[in-house]
Amino acid sequence: MTQKIFALALCAMFVALCSSAQAQQPRIGFLATVSLSTISDRVEAFRQGLRELGYVEGKDLVIEWRYAEGKPESEVAAELVRLKVDVIVTVGPPGTGSAKKATSTIPIVMAQDTDPVGNGFVASLARPGGNITGLATLAPEISGKQLELLKETVPNLSRVAVLGTSTRPGNAQALKETELAAGTFGVRLQYLDILNSKDIETAFRTASKGRAEAVLVFGGAVLNSHRTQIADLAAKNRLPAIYERAEFMDAGGLMFYGASLTAMYRRAATYVDKILKGAKPADLPVEQPTKFEFIINLKTAKQIGLTIPPNVLVRADRVIK
Repeated sequence: MTQKIFALALCAMFVALCSSAQAQQPRIGFLATVSLSTISDRVEAFRQGLRELGYVEGKDLVIEWRYAEGKPESEVAAELVRLKVDVIVTVGPPGTGSAKKATSTIPIVMAQDTDPVGNGFVASLARPGGNITGLATLAPEISGKQLELLKETVPNLSRVAVLGTSTRPGNAQALKETELAAGTFGVRLQYLDILNSKDIETAFRTASKGRAEAVLVFGGAVLNSHRTQIADLAAKNRLPAIYERAEFMDAGGLMFYGASLTAMYRRAATYVDKILKGAKPADLPVEQPTKFEFIINLKTAKQIGLTIPPNVLVRADRVIK
């Protein structure tokens, strides 16, 4: 009897220790606006960043992976708050906005955001001031460089159709920067608002009627979700196009120039690490991108009958052949 009691006591102690260890594991909520498979490269970059800092998922921390495709981000954010996660990592402004409404106490790390100050997430990049910090893509400033690359690729370029979503945070600033660049390069812009998937084909018909010679595509949920259709229509209309998101390249896009999102997601892990070690989001400055990528798809160039000038080709970080 004594041995049985002793064995039961040991089992109980073991279970208690295991439960205690599991309870002590930090819980990270990862809130995406699209399915995780859609951003698998960024998810892996975030995991890699954690591994580089010594964290093993399932052992040193638990990650609650959630995505809001097909349902409101607010529901997913509220679920993570109910789970009492220690940190919420967000993918883009919609997720950050929903997380901000759901909690004012749980730290929120933006893996990417077009305009954190303009979106009302932080007081300033240097001093966020609340429970939100992370990384900014600086996409508005990049749009001028994208137009410059289009102009160098198509030297006689005079008309460019710009596809964007007016309700997307940061869109207005991106358009402003593009307009400034257009004045410098002597290019006329035709802005086409994409609010839902039905607007995509209409936009390309309008661009054709407007004699557009190239297309610049901003980011946004609708545009990103229908990137294959957009890349196909650009090729069908033989329009050179440059994109704000690298995912368009896998869909057959011609060119991408912008911040390296995989590098940003890897850096997001450092914010999680600092917060888990006691740092407050209010004291962690928002980082701006330090790594940029320029990708060219020569298969698409051949498909639309475009020869990429050598001076442009040599600057590419990656060439798809």
